[in-house]
Amino acid sequence: MSTSDHKMPKGISYIIGNEFAERFSFYGMKAILVVFMTKYLVDSSGNLALMSESESNFWYHTFVMFTYFTPLIGAIISDVFLGKYKTIIYLSIVYCLGHLALALDETRLGLTIGLTLIAMGSGGIKPCVSAHVGDQFSSDNKGLLNVVFKYFYLAINLGSVISMLLTPLLLSWYGPHVAFGVPGLLMLVATILFWAGRNEFIAIKPVGPKKYWEALTSDQGKKAITNLVPVYLLVALFWAIFDQTGSALVHQADKMNRLVDFGFLQFELLPSQVQAINPFLVILFIPLFTFSIYPFLEKFLSLSGLRKITIGMFLGALSFVICALVQNQIDLGNNPSILLQVVVYIILTAAEIFVSITALEMAYTQAPNSLKSFIMSFYLLSVALGNFITAFINGINEQADGSLLLEGSSYYWFFAGLAVIAGFMLLIMSARYKEVLFVQPEEMRE
Repeated sequence: MSTSDHKMPKGISYIIGNEFAERFSFYGMKAILVVFMTKYLVDSSGNLALMSESESNFWYHTFVMFTYFTPLIGAIISDVFLGKYKTIIYLSIVYCLGHLALALDETRLGLTIGLTLIAMGSGGIKPCVSAHVGDQFSSDNKGLLNVVFKYFYLAINLGSVISMLLTPLLLSWYGPHVAFGVPGLLMLVATILFWAGRNEFIAIKPVGPKKYWEALTSDQGKKAITNLVPVYLLVALFWAIFDQTGSALVHQADKMNRLVDFGFLQFELLPSQVQAINPFLVILFIPLFTFSIYPFLEKFLSLSGLRKITIGMFLGALSFVICALVQNQIDLGNNPSILLQVVVYIILTAAEIFVSITALEMAYTQAPNSLKSFIMSFYLLSVALGNFITAFINGINEQADGSLLLEGSSYYWFFAGLAVIAGFMLLIMSARYKEVLFVQPEEMRE
């Protein structure tokens, strides 16, 4: 074994630090959006100009949809024209300007400009960052890649947990300027860290339009897209549910008893803090699923990728069934405990492990090496589509007289029903295609 097998690329520490700070900035800002829109938003004269719950849900999911559409553009810019490093650094500056707009202007204009720039920056760099990590390794030290991706994923979730707990407190204590300003400061730190590593990074040059088009229209490129389209169209319905952790579930938490009493310890959660349970559980669940749950399930059935996604879809439906039952209690005038939402998050995070990680693996294994960023952004389009569905439902939900088409628990039952339909369609697909559809391409085998 070469000594270089144990040598970590010099640029990795800059990437890990950048990812922690960038995820802190994004999830901190995102955690407080619907609270800001429904409790702090003002007009140009400084008077409150608050949104309703349905309107805030619509704009929240429109923002998330745009954030997960722009990776397609970022991937093309990166792979064809600028390369990953330049794409990341230029769009990070755009990202910082978006945070600045949110921190300075509490009106709809500031919100629109800020979220547009953040969606362009965050979405544009999304397919490039993880691929940039892989670029730092050669055949000599590629054995360290799995270790680095664990640290990379840990940085993502640690940044998310801390920001989701801290930023709602900053909003409550100091208002929007500070609450949006701190995540903006962290994004500036992320950009500086990435720039500081410029001389240490291995930068892969863009392939140019001709070679990119050849890869895209190759048999493997067309097969990857054809194989993944029907799966990702159904996966979109999972994201239509999951991403409501930042919208509908925040509104629901605001109407619940948020006092947590363990006898020896008592504390109250803010509505937007409950989201922090998800990244915390992800850190715990990945090893749990890898070493316990998947081996246990394998004793009873072969866990193909499609079957994992199918299980996750039904779990997503179950989480919203519980939300519907909780909402029914709220509608009856009761004050259910926030711990019921903790149960929802446990089920929903388990569903995320089944769906999200599996779908990412499918994107990676099906993509030719020259199309990694593009196919990864293709997967992210399923997130965009899911948020489009949710934004559309919320956009038509509120009538001119203020009444709702889907009111109370019926809202959650509707989305649970969509997930059940998608689950049965995936079940049929998994029974029909089995493993044939997702055999690892020759180019990816070693």
